[in-house]
Amino acid sequence: MKRYIILTFICLLLIQSQQAGSADTWHKVRWVSDGDTIVLDNGFKVRYIGINTPELEHADHKEEPYGEAAKRFNASLVNRKKVRLEFDKERTDKYKRFLAYVFLRDGTFVNAEILSNGYAYLLVHRPNMKYNSILLKSQRVAMTAKKGIWRNWWESKKIYVGNKRSHRFHLPSCSFGKQIKTQNRIIFKKQKDAYWEGYAPAKRCMPVFEIPGN
Repeated sequence: MKRYIILTFICLLLIQSQQAGSADTWHKVRWVSDGDTIVLDNGFKVRYIGINTPELEHADHKEEPYGEAAKRFNASLVNRKKVRLEFDKERTDKYKRFLAYVFLRDGTFVNAEILSNGYAYLLVHRPNMKYNSILLKSQRVAMTAKKGIWRNWWESKKIYVGNKRSHRFHLPSCSFGKQIKTQNRIIFKKQKDAYWEGYAPAKRCMPVFEIPGN
């Protein structure tokens, strides 16, 4: 019985993957959930690969700076429009959302567009790394132009410990940061330096989307 349930679940995932679309399939966006998540006309949720936008307010979490702005910008790009999905190594996450790079008919790479306008930061997630170099360049465009979350950035020097494998940075006091092997360890004197190199904050020790100076 257990084996039958597992096989059925796998079959359903395969069917959903096919329905969600391939590189040549277009779907209309029914609505925008937040800055990096959309729902298609077939009801499937899609999470953008490689970016992370500030959280919206929900039951046990207050809105993070630029949360609503990121959602509005995402909606201005894709809401009620047709988009093409491109997948990487993994098709779904633990929440059963599809993971995708999203493109408009005019060629706009939505994931990169959100980054280049300063409404998200790069979130490297192995093994889905196909467009990491493009996404990092897009983030640097926003950082240089001081757009969105980078607009009023100010911070004093402080030590952060980065992990070269996960591309996450930690507070020195973080137990997970202390476990990073020497060959994978990199030290940053500012958060902005870590972001510039494509590192993202580790939620275990920095759970809130911090924007120094805002």
